[in-house]
Amino acid sequence: MAFNLEMYPITYVARYDAQTGKWNEQWLEADTVPYDELLKMTEQDRQQIFANRNQLGIPAVSYTSQYGYGCFEGMKAYPRKDGKISIFRPDRNAKRFADSMRGLYCPAFPEEMYVKASVEFIKRNAALGYVPSYNAEWEKDNFASAHAVYMRPYMNSEAAIGVGISKAPYVVICATSVSSYFKGGNTKAVTTNRIRATPHGTGCIKCASNYVISALAKKEAEDAGYMEVVYLDAVHHTYVQEGSSCNIFFLLKNGTLVTPELGDTILPGITRASVIELARQNGVAVAERPVSIKEVMSKATECFVTGTAAGITPIESITHNGKERVFNDRKPGALGEKLQKLLKSTQYGAIEDKNGWNVIVE
Repeated sequence: MAFNLEMYPITYVARYDAQTGKWNEQWLEADTVPYDELLKMTEQDRQQIFANRNQLGIPAVSYTSQYGYGCFEGMKAYPRKDGKISIFRPDRNAKRFADSMRGLYCPAFPEEMYVKASVEFIKRNAALGYVPSYNAEWEKDNFASAHAVYMRPYMNSEAAIGVGISKAPYVVICATSVSSYFKGGNTKAVTTNRIRATPHGTGCIKCASNYVISALAKKEAEDAGYMEVVYLDAVHHTYVQEGSSCNIFFLLKNGTLVTPELGDTILPGITRASVIELARQNGVAVAERPVSIKEVMSKATECFVTGTAAGITPIESITHNGKERVFNDRKPGALGEKLQKLLKSTQYGAIEDKNGWNVIVE
């Protein structure tokens, strides 16, 4: 159950009023079908319900639909061991979303409103049974198979044509239930000649148009037998940047965990930041700096990618210019597994949230 279009029935929509400078909020209730009743329906009836829920009445012709002008977030709510529900670090997503909107020169969605709407969104859909329940079996594989709520806040422009800047954007929050992001099979990666982001571009914001190149490069990698693609920098084509939709880490022979430093071509991932904090709290030396593909191919002993969807996913090898560097005999590394257990156990409430990252939905 990776990404899917089995959307929840209640959607949040806010519209900016350029005249008043205020955001007008509303809740769209496509239906009130409880989850238990949905499961009793025929597949055809269920699919019709899902199709209806995906109709929001947003303008068909807009800066977003015509030019890829928009931004979005990916965040998760988790069923907890204590029976409650929590959202992981929504304040960080709220800030990044506002930064992305500012980066697009349109009115930024207020961070407090973002967090409040996110909590209310989960509360309303949970009341109809659309949040997965905690399963103790998930603990056996460090929550690799666990279910969660994937929330997708996004910005869409008003009706428009001709290249321009949104003055009255919409903000939408929708969601679906998910489990593992990556497909089964190998976890091999390969470098690509495609460029994800250029200096002075939009690589450091979660801009919708950035992901066109990601889709193309990932398709090429999968067609060649790899799970993931690795981007190199646009200027020198020497330094590692990111995966297709995730940040990337390497454990070096000297015990240092390295990840490319933030800049205008690297997305500031919330999972990335959390992994760095957890690693340092557990005595691991972490360096955020330029990481050359040459260094990776000669000195890295472990590799993993991070993201809201990916969590912490091990990479068994990277192939560059036809040469493969295998990590840890193609097995998940000890550090990645330890960090995965710490992160997921925190998110699912199986251990104490020492950093105060979870916001409980009450």
